[in-house]
Amino acid sequence: MKAIEQLLWSIALPGFGQILNRKYFKGALFIFLEFVINTQSRFNEAIRLSFLGNTHEASHIIDFEWLMFYPCLYFYAMWDAFKDAGGGKTPYSFLPFVFSAYFVTVGLMYSSHVTFLGIFFGPIWLPMLFAIPGICIGRLLQILLLKFHTPRQ
Repeated sequence: MKAIEQLLWSIALPGFGQILNRKYFKGALFIFLEFVINTQSRFNEAIRLSFLGNTHEASHIIDFEWLMFYPCLYFYAMWDAFKDAGGGKTPYSFLPFVFSAYFVTVGLMYSSHVTFLGIFFGPIWLPMLFAIPGICIGRLLQILLLKFHTPRQ
């Protein structure tokens, strides 16, 4: 239960899970990096615009070069808080986190060019949607590895 709590706090803001795990330096570092990337990429403004339905405007104001750092930081902070709190005991349990980071990054790269059924999701919603196949593929790979490959201790 503790691992889920830290995971959920880390989803709220990278670094919060580490602080709950009493890893204060690491938590402060993740929060600092979150604020730097968030500010430099104009992420909060893009989130606000996207929630208001202005996805094209969000795509124009975002700094993609800065925001590209965010998915890996975000998912790594989640994994780190979860694992430090006692989660992730099953072999390969990191794979859904890793593949989510990859897929969200790819979704971000394509977000200014892709429409689906005439809908432009933009740099907030499309990467979030790409997390779904990332989680699924990571979990499927975990299941396959557990079935066909015995991890070394």
